Amino acid sequence: MTQADIPAAPERPFEAVTRRQHGRRLLVLALPLIGSNLAQMAMNVTDTVMLGWYDVTALAAATLATSLYFLIFIVGSGFAWAVMPVVATAAEANDAVMVRRVTRMGIWVGMIYAAVFVPPLMWTEEIFLALGQEPQVASAGEAYLRIAAWAMVPGLVAMVMRSFLSALEHTGVLLWSTLGMALCNALLNYALIFGNWGAPELGIQGAAIASLSMAILQAVLLMAYALRRLPEYDLVRRIWRPDLEVLGRVLRLGAPIGLTSLAEGGLFVATGVMIGWIGAVPLAAHGIALQVTSVAFMVQVGLSQAATVRAGRALGRRDETALRLIGQSGVMMSVISAGLVALIFISMPEPFVTAFVDPGDPARDLVVATGITLLSLAALFQIVDALQVMALGLLRGVQDTGVPMVLAAISYWVIGLPAGYVLGFPLGLGAAGVWLGLVVGLGLAAVTLLWRFWSRSVRIAAA
Repeated sequence: MTQADIPAAPERPFEAVTRRQHGRRLLVLALPLIGSNLAQMAMNVTDTVMLGWYDVTALAAATLATSLYFLIFIVGSGFAWAVMPVVATAAEANDAVMVRRVTRMGIWVGMIYAAVFVPPLMWTEEIFLALGQEPQVASAGEAYLRIAAWAMVPGLVAMVMRSFLSALEHTGVLLWSTLGMALCNALLNYALIFGNWGAPELGIQGAAIASLSMAILQAVLLMAYALRRLPEYDLVRRIWRPDLEVLGRVLRLGAPIGLTSLAEGGLFVATGVMIGWIGAVPLAAHGIALQVTSVAFMVQVGLSQAATVRAGRALGRRDETALRLIGQSGVMMSVISAGLVALIFISMPEPFVTAFVDPGDPARDLVVATGITLLSLAALFQIVDALQVMALGLLRGVQDTGVPMVLAAISYWVIGLPAGYVLGFPLGLGAAGVWLGLVVGLGLAAVTLLWRFWSRSVRIAAA
């Protein structure tokens, strides 16, 4: 579907809105999304910490299992993210029927995707063994996934509802529900992993039950909120009936989003593998630096999601001027926020690295020194990563996902990854060279994706 296929919005009085006002609206929308993303990350950190306290084998197995789950889930989540710009555009055009249709088909696609990919996750021990994992780790990983894999069903429903509510700018519920779930997840993990408060000691399976429970709870809470607070959209009306036209639209828009996310996630996995060739110390430093930058990146993800909604709204109004101002505001906010983080990483990297390393570890000094170098390089990394994810958010807002997927994949895998290899190994820069490759790949993605938006996708009036 092209911009020309978007129905014209009803006539409404002209409103002169300045770039500052667009920026303020973008920030107000983004703040709860940023908080929600950080709370979601806190849940993942809680799982890691508690399993680490329980047993090293359990931690290794869960890390392996969740990595596989994440790579599959992130592709399916692309269809859920596709709901966001379409709902935003339809809502701005006062098309409640389209809002309902696309949300309903987003849920359908999520369920079909889960039906295909959940069963194979039930039998993963042989896969893990084939990847060279220890038998105990492989067996525990399968035991975890036999429970946690079912979280994909409510998880994708919850992702659709997050897109629906974000597009309608009901983001407060996302923040507060995720904060509440982070607390509940910690308590349930504490009870079921260790057998506290009279609960059975289930170890890694207890963590899986907690994850599944939180996914179900989030899906139920968000659906209940939507039905109660937004009854005009009547989301469950004829939910059992297929809508092939909109189903195809969700597939066409969502598949490139999911594959782009997979390409980016795969880039970081491949980078970790290459650094692992150098040695355990650089790999540990890489993991620490990546963990720190991932927290900072949640700010950029929230800004990008808000940009998707605001751009979708402008598309629904057929307002090219507003879209340009939203794009300018989004890029400016990304640069400013990433610049502040970069300044912190350059001026005081040591506290962030030392917080992750045991003072008694004999390799501590080497890990800290390497981590400080990588975190300094992350200053450049933050800015280009912020720009490329903002560009993706703006492009998704105007429902342009196919060409951006190709541009991103070429930047990540054809340019960035080989550049990291050449800089890291033939040129002898080691882990720092591999990270410079990330900067190159993400920087090229930022340039090409922003070029795509400003040269073509911003032109609503001419579409």
